[in-house]
Amino acid sequence: MISNIRRTRGFTLLELMIVVLVMGVLAMIAVTSYGRYAYRARRADGQELLMRVANAQERYYATFNKYGDDPVTGDLKLGSATSEKGYYTVKITKTDITKDYTATAVRVAGNSQAKDVCGDLSINSQGVKLPAATDTAANSNGRCW
Repeated sequence: MISNIRRTRGFTLLELMIVVLVMGVLAMIAVTSYGRYAYRARRADGQELLMRVANAQERYYATFNKYGDDPVTGDLKLGSATSEKGYYTVKITKTDITKDYTATAVRVAGNSQAKDVCGDLSINSQGVKLPAATDTAANSNGRCW
């Protein structure tokens, strides 16, 4: 007795669905990881802005024996209060401008950096950077500073 059973080559629908499911899970993991990396990469824009302000403040203090209060039009003469890539703007607060200042890089509302877990970054005249490295909630996506 000769059997005429034909073997077909190819994939079943179930096999294709399993492959699609696995690819979907891998894509979801990759997109999430990329998003977290992007927050960390854009954070450098705010850090750079604050370091420029801190350097300008120290130059101003060396000349006038007080800290400046306006980053653009007044004392510090920076080109812009907005970071180079536009994710942060700087705000300078003071208790006594002759003794100290705090520069804060505020996330611009509506852009992709607004949801970063680090929040706003700051540095003061003593060089203290916030959020601190010990703040585990803020540093959950890599070190803020």
